[in-house]
Amino acid sequence: MRLRDNIEQNLPFISVINYGNKEYIGIIINQDQYVTCFYDLNAISDEADKLLFLEIGETWWWESNRQIPITIFCRESIQRYNNIIKTFNTKDVRVILGTVVNLINLSEKKTKRKTVQVVSNKFI
Repeated sequence: MRLRDNIEQNLPFISVINYGNKEYIGIIINQDQYVTCFYDLNAISDEADKLLFLEIGETWWWESNRQIPITIFCRESIQRYNNIIKTFNTKDVRVILGTVVNLINLSEKKTKRKTVQVVSNKFI
Protein backbone atom coordinates (compact mmCIF):
# COMPACT_ATOMS: atom_id res chain seq x y z
CA MET A 1 0.00 0.00 0.00
CA ARG A 2 1.35 3.39 -0.93
CA LEU A 3 1.84 6.01 1.76
CA ARG A 4 -0.67 8.29 0.03
CA ASP A 5 -3.36 5.58 0.08
CA ASN A 6 -2.61 4.94 3.75
CA ILE A 7 -3.05 8.62 4.61
CA GLU A 8 -6.29 8.90 2.61
CA GLN A 9 -7.81 5.84 4.30
CA ASN A 10 -6.54 6.12 7.86
CA LEU A 11 -5.94 9.86 8.30
CA PRO A 12 -8.41 11.61 5.97
CA PHE A 13 -8.04 14.91 7.85
CA ILE A 14 -4.34 15.17 6.97
CA SER A 15 -3.36 17.40 4.06
CA VAL A 16 -0.13 17.48 2.11
CA ILE A 17 0.84 20.78 0.55
CA ASN A 18 3.76 21.95 -1.52
CA TYR A 19 5.23 25.38 -0.90
CA GLY A 20 8.59 26.63 -2.13
CA ASN A 21 9.72 23.20 -3.36
CA LYS A 22 9.06 21.73 0.08
CA GLU A 23 6.27 19.40 1.18
CA TYR A 24 4.39 19.93 4.41
CA ILE A 25 2.14 17.41 6.15
CA GLY A 26 -0.55 18.54 8.59
CA ILE A 27 -3.99 20.08 8.81
CA ILE A 28 -5.13 23.12 6.84
CA ILE A 29 -6.74 25.59 9.23
CA ASN A 30 -8.09 27.96 6.59
CA GLN A 31 -7.24 28.93 3.05
CA ASP A 32 -8.53 32.08 1.39
CA GLN A 33 -7.38 33.83 -1.75
CA TYR A 34 -4.41 35.42 0.02
CA VAL A 35 -3.25 33.26 2.95
CA THR A 36 -3.12 29.58 3.83
CA CYS A 37 -2.78 28.72 7.53
CA PHE A 38 -1.55 25.24 8.29
CA TYR A 39 -0.61 23.06 11.28
CA ASP A 40 2.77 21.50 10.41
CA LEU A 41 2.81 17.97 11.82
CA ASN A 42 6.57 17.64 11.31
CA ALA A 43 7.15 20.57 13.68
CA ILE A 44 5.96 18.41 16.59
CA SER A 45 9.00 16.62 18.00
CA ASP A 46 7.40 14.65 20.83
CA GLU A 47 5.65 11.42 19.74
CA ALA A 48 3.00 11.67 22.46
CA ASP A 49 2.17 15.21 21.29
CA LYS A 50 1.92 13.96 17.70
CA LEU A 51 -0.52 11.25 18.74
CA LEU A 52 -2.63 13.77 20.67
CA PHE A 53 -2.60 16.11 17.66
CA LEU A 54 -3.79 13.27 15.41
CA GLU A 55 -6.54 12.39 17.90
CA ILE A 56 -7.74 16.01 17.88
CA GLY A 57 -7.70 15.95 14.09
CA GLU A 58 -9.70 12.74 14.06
CA THR A 59 -12.26 14.22 16.43
CA TRP A 60 -12.62 17.28 14.20
CA TRP A 61 -12.96 15.12 11.08
CA TRP A 62 -15.64 12.75 12.37
CA GLU A 63 -17.63 15.08 14.63
CA SER A 64 -17.78 18.31 12.61
CA ASN A 65 -19.13 19.14 9.19
CA ARG A 66 -15.50 19.67 8.02
CA GLN A 67 -16.27 23.19 6.88
CA ILE A 68 -15.56 24.74 10.27
CA PRO A 69 -11.82 25.14 10.92
CA ILE A 70 -10.29 22.87 13.53
CA THR A 71 -9.26 25.97 15.50
CA ILE A 72 -12.93 26.81 16.05
CA PHE A 73 -14.35 23.32 16.49
CA CYS A 74 -11.62 22.01 18.85
CA ARG A 75 -10.71 25.38 20.29
CA GLU A 76 -9.42 24.44 23.75
CA SER A 77 -7.59 21.26 22.83
CA ILE A 78 -5.83 22.59 19.71
CA GLN A 79 -4.51 25.80 21.31
CA ARG A 80 -1.44 23.99 22.63
CA TYR A 81 -0.30 23.60 19.01
CA ASN A 82 -0.35 27.30 18.08
CA ASN A 83 3.46 27.24 17.90
CA ILE A 84 3.40 24.89 14.87
CA ILE A 85 1.14 27.06 12.70
CA LYS A 86 2.70 28.03 9.40
CA THR A 87 1.28 30.79 7.21
CA PHE A 88 1.85 30.71 3.46
CA ASN A 89 1.01 32.91 0.50
CA THR A 90 -1.90 31.03 -1.14
CA LYS A 91 -0.85 31.77 -4.70
CA ASP A 92 2.34 29.72 -4.08
CA VAL A 93 0.60 26.80 -2.30
CA ARG A 94 -0.29 23.63 -4.14
CA VAL A 95 -2.53 21.21 -2.24
CA ILE A 96 -1.37 17.72 -3.14
CA LEU A 97 -3.69 15.77 -0.87
CA GLY A 98 -6.40 16.49 1.64
CA THR A 99 -9.22 18.79 2.59
CA VAL A 100 -9.16 22.57 2.22
CA VAL A 101 -11.21 24.59 4.69
CA ASN A 102 -12.35 28.03 3.57
CA LEU A 103 -14.55 30.18 5.81
CA ILE A 104 -15.60 32.34 2.88
CA ASN A 105 -17.21 29.33 1.20
CA LEU A 106 -19.16 28.64 4.39
CA SER A 107 -20.66 32.12 4.40
CA GLU A 108 -21.52 31.95 0.68
CA LYS A 109 -23.54 28.77 0.99
CA LYS A 110 -26.93 30.12 1.91
CA THR A 111 -30.08 28.11 1.80
CA LYS A 112 -33.10 29.40 0.01
CA ARG A 113 -36.08 29.77 2.28
CA LYS A 114 -39.65 29.95 1.24
CA THR A 115 -42.15 32.12 3.03
CA VAL A 116 -45.64 30.78 3.37
CA GLN A 117 -48.46 33.10 4.30
CA VAL A 118 -51.77 31.76 5.48
CA VAL A 119 -54.77 33.85 4.45
CA SER A 120 -58.15 33.33 6.04
CA ASN A 121 -61.22 33.26 3.80
CA LYS A 122 -63.75 33.83 6.57
CA PHE A 123 -66.35 36.53 6.04
CA ILE A 124 -67.67 38.40 9.02
